[in-house]
Amino acid sequence: MNVRGLTLALQFLTRLPTPQVEDFRAEDLSRSADWFPLVGLLIGGCVAAGVWAGGHATPWLGALVGLVTWVWITGALHIDGLGDVADALAAAHRTPERFLEVLRDPHIGAFGAIAIVLLLMAKLVLLAEISHSSTLVALVLVPAWARWGTLVWSSTVPPLASGTGERFSWRISQLSTIAQGIGLALLSIWLAPALLSALIVVPALSLYWRMRLGGITGDCLGASVEVTEALLLVGVVLAASKTL
Repeated sequence: MNVRGLTLALQFLTRLPTPQVEDFRAEDLSRSADWFPLVGLLIGGCVAAGVWAGGHATPWLGALVGLVTWVWITGALHIDGLGDVADALAAAHRTPERFLEVLRDPHIGAFGAIAIVLLLMAKLVLLAEISHSSTLVALVLVPAWARWGTLVWSSTVPPLASGTGERFSWRISQLSTIAQGIGLALLSIWLAPALLSALIVVPALSLYWRMRLGGITGDCLGASVEVTEALLLVGVVLAASKTL
C-alpha cells in the first residue's frame, strides 16, 4: 500500500479534497483497493460525528445531519448504483444480457427511484435509533465493512462485463483482504459485536450475484455496499434494543 493508492481511493470513494494524481492508469483503481476499508473508517467517522453533533438537539436532527453527511462525502456514488441495479433487475427477468442493456440506460426508472427512497428512509430511521444509544461508535465501522465487501465480491464473483467492476478486480490481494477482515472483526468484537454479521452478509451477497446473474458489475458493487450498510445498521439497532 502507498500514498498514491490512498489518494486514489479517497478520490474514487469520497468528495474530500486530495492532491492531484498524475499519469493515472486503469490498473491504479485496483491497486488502491487495499485502502478502501480505511477510507470506509474515515467516512464512518464523519457520519458518526454528524449524528453525534446533531443528536445534541434531537435524535432526528442527528440522523438527518448524519445522512446528509453520508450522501455528501460519498457523492451518492453507491446510491446511484443501487438505483441502476434496481431498474435492471426488475426488467432483466434473470437474463444477464437484458440486465446489462437496462443498466446502460442513464435514465432512472420507477424501481430505481423507489429503491433509493426506501434506502434513504431506512438509513434515516436507523440513524435516529442509533443517535441516542451507546452504539454510536458502531457507525465508524459500518462503511468500512461495506467497502471491505467490495474486495470480497470482486474476488469471488466474476465480472459480468468490462468496466469499473472488471478493472477493480485486477490486482486485489487476497492476503490483504483476509488481514483487513480480521482487523475489522477484532474491532467489531471490541466496539460492536453485532457488526460481525458482516461476515455473513458479505458472502451471502457474493452467492446472490453468482446465482442471480453469474457475475457482477461496478453498479452491482455499489448496490451491494448500500445493502450491506443498511443491514448492518439494522443489526446494530436490534442488538442495542436487546440491551435496554
